[in-house]
Amino acid sequence: MSKSYDVVVIGAGPAGYIAAIRAAQHGLRVACIDKWQNFDGSYAFGGTCLNAGCIPSKALLESSELYHRAEHEFKKHGIKTGGVELDIAAMQKRRASIVRQLTGGIAGLFKANKVDGLVGSGKLLAGKKVEFTPVDGEPEIIDAANVILASGSTPIELPFAKFDGEHIVDSWHALEFDAVPERLGVIGAGVIGLELGSVWSRLGSKVTIIEAMHDFLFMADREVAAVAGKDFKKQGLDILLGAKLTGAAVGKGSVTVEFEKEGIPDSLDVDKLVVAVGRRPYTDGLLAEDSGIQLDDRGFIEVDDECRTRVKGVYAVGDCVRGPMLAHKGSEEGVMAADLIAGEIAEVNYDVIPSVIYTAPEIAWVGMTEQEVRESGRDYKTGSFPFAASGRAKAMEQTTGMAKIISAADDDEILGVHIVGPMAGELIGEAVLAMEFDASTEDIQRTIHAHPTLSEAVHEASLAVDKRALNFPNK
Repeated sequence: MSKSYDVVVIGAGPAGYIAAIRAAQHGLRVACIDKWQNFDGSYAFGGTCLNAGCIPSKALLESSELYHRAEHEFKKHGIKTGGVELDIAAMQKRRASIVRQLTGGIAGLFKANKVDGLVGSGKLLAGKKVEFTPVDGEPEIIDAANVILASGSTPIELPFAKFDGEHIVDSWHALEFDAVPERLGVIGAGVIGLELGSVWSRLGSKVTIIEAMHDFLFMADREVAAVAGKDFKKQGLDILLGAKLTGAAVGKGSVTVEFEKEGIPDSLDVDKLVVAVGRRPYTDGLLAEDSGIQLDDRGFIEVDDECRTRVKGVYAVGDCVRGPMLAHKGSEEGVMAADLIAGEIAEVNYDVIPSVIYTAPEIAWVGMTEQEVRESGRDYKTGSFPFAASGRAKAMEQTTGMAKIISAADDDEILGVHIVGPMAGELIGEAVLAMEFDASTEDIQRTIHAHPTLSEAVHEASLAVDKRALNFPNK
């Protein structure tokens, strides 16, 4: 007799494990299937985010920033450190420890919420049956009243720069280096490329980032991108825009990278090459031919606004469906799917999903860029405030950047908030909450912000929208 569950979740990344826990909170019988295997052979829940993405990268970003500040900034605070030494083994050990704690925490959460965590692969069959294959056993059939597909995504591999796990690597391998490369090449100046480039640049690598787009951070507000790009250049990141990779060849312990810039061939020799040109939905082995699930022309599972597939009772969430590949977006979709299965009203407001790049300075935004608002034809007004005028930022010795708010000229609705500067990823939360409640710029203006804080920059930017900034000249 086969096992049966109210909900079977395939995938235990941020979208899947959250969906499983939320469904269990509704009193449903839930199983969550995942087969993630780490380099040491161990299996773990958490998907890419906890094992090879968000969490380990932030651990290394924090460590590398502290190292960089100790070398270059502490003396401004009157702190003499003497010779600062780098222990890359200890740094990597700390990263791995954080990952183990958090992935182990998911197993604990499953147990506390009575979710059956199944280690192995899952395939959706016809009739909402799931074929579960344990990592050390034979396939078995599970009956599911509802299924949530949360299979995540995987790095895109270029045909002319294939991963070898040593010299040409993906983002996961780039987090596992046991020594600092003298010369590091990065393909792609997006979120992942910039974060990885920042880590190893701070630790001593000469980093060159090759980006095919002519506009730096094309998805961000132009003004914010310009500020960030200028600061990254000061830090020593060599970002080649409008450069198209044409080939990569490994030889004698290094990689020769060939590319074209403005139609002119060029090349670069590096010790390691990180390919970070994006991710694709991972659906390999996920769907039987008669499952009834449709994929679009980019390989994403087709869903509606509530993450329902064409098969009744089957949902898909996270990176394997349309929308930004962000852990928090996937988690909220997982919550929505579980709530809908339980008969509750639920939705995800896709207009107010924040994006964050955890470089230094951090970059964060929510809503529309000024360019998007302009192209929409809606009259608007903007206000910005530089961190150079922030008392708290000065005290922190982190004055690069600004907060910028874009609002509608007619009803003062906040249309977008963009921040580049210290702790931007934390500051953007206020903007997300304001926009979720359809707040006006005046609402932020009338909200008392503690002094001295970085959040005052958001307050001053809101005042600047109406040329009322108090601590910086109004334009």
